[in-house]
Amino acid sequence: MTGIKTTGEKKMMFFSGRAHPELAEEVAQQLGVGVVPTKAFDFANGEIYVRYQESARGADCFLIQSHTAPINKWIMEQLIMIDALKRASARSITVIVPFYGYARQDKKHRGREPISARLIADLMKTAGADRLLTVDLHTDQIQGFFDGPVDHLFALPLLADYVGAKVDREKLTVVSPDAGRVRVADRWCDRLGAPLAIVHKRRDKDVANQVTVHEVVGEVKGRVCVLVDDMIDTGGTICAAADALFAHGAEDVIVTATHGVLSGPAADRLKNSRVSEFVFTNTLPTPTELGETLDKITVLSIAPTIARAAREVFEDGSVTSLFDEQ
Repeated sequence: MTGIKTTGEKKMMFFSGRAHPELAEEVAQQLGVGVVPTKAFDFANGEIYVRYQESARGADCFLIQSHTAPINKWIMEQLIMIDALKRASARSITVIVPFYGYARQDKKHRGREPISARLIADLMKTAGADRLLTVDLHTDQIQGFFDGPVDHLFALPLLADYVGAKVDREKLTVVSPDAGRVRVADRWCDRLGAPLAIVHKRRDKDVANQVTVHEVVGEVKGRVCVLVDDMIDTGGTICAAADALFAHGAEDVIVTATHGVLSGPAADRLKNSRVSEFVFTNTLPTPTELGETLDKITVLSIAPTIARAAREVFEDGSVTSLFDEQ
């Protein structure tokens, strides 16, 4: 007989960057594992140092890092952590990215522009990632940018069930804030048995985050409208859409989004908006500067969904089965 035969069992190890440790702890608790102790710090010039305190040799490693502000720092830290796992002889590296940075730059609108979403995928693959697990990408096509398996999770069941439990469904209308979100809004309609409306908008291509709302397509007068989007950054688009709905006679407006980026003037816009409630998941940490606006914000935990998907991956199960039942 030649060679050596082993009978060792598979081993899962769970790692986290410093961007959103609260979510990492929640996911680890759901999985029933601990977050591997990691020494990480910044040098005086901003360079990042990472070293794991336990051996990862032969383990199936799951590394979570959400791309929150300062986004470039946390993306770089994640790449360094992936490289460290690869050089530590990890059996496999699954990168969990609850919020995928640069996802809005998924195609060229005009000449001489980058496709940054593809660049991020290439960087992760080059660093050593074998698999990508993420939540509600800005567009589905980004899955094809990563050269390997991509598990695309959805927050729709979590968000829709929350809204459906607190609103009279007879008065409910699901609203897409633009034409690009109609397909997602349609899924909401199927789940809640509600009609669909669309806010038609035109974005100024030369000014970032500048949106002009034109008209509402669909019946919203006297209805409770639920605006559904994948992310809210500065809040300009969604608050303008809400104003358009109120102008057309909406009784109330609730806003839901998977990712609460909430940068720049978002705090003031959310505070001054007539929207009664903003519902997000915790794919990103809630900015502390929101302050008194927090009473209008509800944050639902995406940790159970991520943990179930990670367990299916580790046990060679089916991640798709998590959503087939929805």
